[in-house]
Amino acid sequence: MSWKSALSGIALVALLAAGSSLTGVVDDRSAHAHSGQVFAAGEPGDPAKQSRMIMLWFRDGPGTMTYAPDKIEVRAGEQIKFVLKNVGHLDHEFLLDSMENNAKHKIEMQKNPEMEHDDPNGKRLKSSQSTELLWRFTKKGTFEFACLIPGHYESGMKGTVIVK
Repeated sequence: MSWKSALSGIALVALLAAGSSLTGVVDDRSAHAHSGQVFAAGEPGDPAKQSRMIMLWFRDGPGTMTYAPDKIEVRAGEQIKFVLKNVGHLDHEFLLDSMENNAKHKIEMQKNPEMEHDDPNGKRLKSSQSTELLWRFTKKGTFEFACLIPGHYESGMKGTVIVK
């Protein structure tokens, strides 16, 4: 083995140990909440800019889990400060994305139900916790916010954002 081959192998091991990606390529069409690159429903908001506040409560009860409200309408380009409050007894999450991306992520959550979300477009809250999420809706369409903890979506914990 030449010293160049050995050095290349050491560099590869160092890159992998550091958690680097060999490709570094992100496909913008399928970017996901955890990619940190492109979001289907817009982009993280700018705290220096004006926003409209929307309170969103997470609720659970016998056989049901909901958001209140479960339908929101916004204008394209509008920035929203979501004030998220879990008034239920269980952990819940808010993940804002396309219905397609949420469906894919729901499968991931079934494999790893304790996955934590503290992303620009998603938060996980324990009972009685609250937080804020600042989002700018740059694209027209219908998007979904959902709790993808196994069983919660099926119990009704989903809502829509219509961007006009």
